[in-house]
Amino acid sequence: MKINKITSYLIPLLYCSIVILLISNPDLGCESNDHKFNEIIDLIENSYVDTVNSNNLFEVTINDMLHKLDPHSHYIPARSVKLMNEMTQGRFGGIGISFFLFRDTVCIINVIPGSPAMRNGLKAGDKIISVNNKKFELNITNEKVMNLLKGIEGTEVSLTLVRENEKIKKTFKRGSIPIESVVASYMITKEVGYIKINQFTVSTSLEFSIQASKLKQQGLKKLILDLRDNGGGVLTGATEIADLFLSAGKPIVETKGENSPLQTYYATEKSPLIDVDLVLLINLETASASEILAGAIQDNDRGLVIGRRSFGKGLVQEDKQLNDGSNLRLTIARYYTPTGRCIQKPYSGDYDSYNQDIINRYENGEMYLIDSSQFIDSLKFITPKGRVVYGGGGIMPDIFVPYETLGVSSFYSELRSLNAFRTFVFNYVKDKRNKWSSPQQFNEEFNVTSSLLNTFLNFIKLNYKLEKQIKKNQASRDLIAQRMKAEIASQIWGEQGFYQVINTENEDIKEAMKAFN
Repeated sequence: MKINKITSYLIPLLYCSIVILLISNPDLGCESNDHKFNEIIDLIENSYVDTVNSNNLFEVTINDMLHKLDPHSHYIPARSVKLMNEMTQGRFGGIGISFFLFRDTVCIINVIPGSPAMRNGLKAGDKIISVNNKKFELNITNEKVMNLLKGIEGTEVSLTLVRENEKIKKTFKRGSIPIESVVASYMITKEVGYIKINQFTVSTSLEFSIQASKLKQQGLKKLILDLRDNGGGVLTGATEIADLFLSAGKPIVETKGENSPLQTYYATEKSPLIDVDLVLLINLETASASEILAGAIQDNDRGLVIGRRSFGKGLVQEDKQLNDGSNLRLTIARYYTPTGRCIQKPYSGDYDSYNQDIINRYENGEMYLIDSSQFIDSLKFITPKGRVVYGGGGIMPDIFVPYETLGVSSFYSELRSLNAFRTFVFNYVKDKRNKWSSPQQFNEEFNVTSSLLNTFLNFIKLNYKLEKQIKKNQASRDLIAQRMKAEIASQIWGEQGFYQVINTENEDIKEAMKAFN
């Protein structure tokens, strides 16, 4: 066992060392580098002491090599390119449901309006027990279920459902399913609106414009734009949204690299939201395109940024397709905010250490108190109105809000990871989906009672054997009740309902409302 662990570490390291040696020494020996590399692979495959999966080894080796250059260049195997393209384009071939797994059953939470699933009579609360006459194995994964349900638009899929103890068979054609990136949009007050973007795709700016227009018709004068946990995506998705808030000619972002000419993005004449006051919410998972948008708003003095320091990804990647259908996502440029900041955090070449940074922020206290060590004079920049902003490791918020920890416990985290809230609520809402007309009405009228909370905890005892943790974690009761209420809203109205409930007591939202005043 120890030998296998050692070899699984040393062989990729050996490959990586060879590749770097050959690249950095093009004149090494008299044979071409690619021939040498192939010869070494052949020798390892044919002579090494243990069985070697050369494909896996190659993928690990290439990524190790790329990570010696920077932390965000990646090799993407052909089998993963399709998923990557779906996320970029914002759509895929499928049936149009959201679901979760409980043992060997696919439980449908929501059905997308206008989707093949809705047109063919699937309902929230249905349970799928087989696809194409194949029953699910125990402990099947989300990935395997998605692979069964997804497919080329126009191809047929057969499902066996259970609805109120009755088996129903459905056969219909898959369709084009949108992956929404603007997942919630609603008015908090008569003048203050909220929009949540969870990623940037080619369609994000259009989605955003539609939702912002709807809110303006409802009286929008101030907007909270939530970029928390948004890891980025398509650069133009961010620049096009910044364009909606900035007057013509204002700089949005600048990109440049050794082999990539300087390119500057400017705001155009279209500024339909120029008169809307703006607050952006960020946290440590706000990255890349999200940071471009936050930096453009902050550096142009167009709005306030509230929350905690963002991730710090200031590198631009371009996808290069290889002959076998795989993809090289290569860093080609750095981007700079309008004041000239590069917000890429330091990278020493140690990929594991780079990824450890997020954990370090919790451990060093930065999530709970302002970390003055991040305010370095050499990285100080001044906005047109004289505000001081900093580069070098993410976007620093104008107003810092400590990370919320009240009621958070390992028990609460375990309940979320086990899908316990979803499983309990799935049965709870089956006869209540039409009880409330809107998330707003539900939020105002419904509360998780002590009786309902105790019913949930008894459910936990029976199904997850966590009785000891329940007794030790009474302080988590309020947070558990809040999450349960949000999950109920989610299973009736989707993410739109979830955020309307979960944001009610959120400290970042409260701070944003204060900032408007």
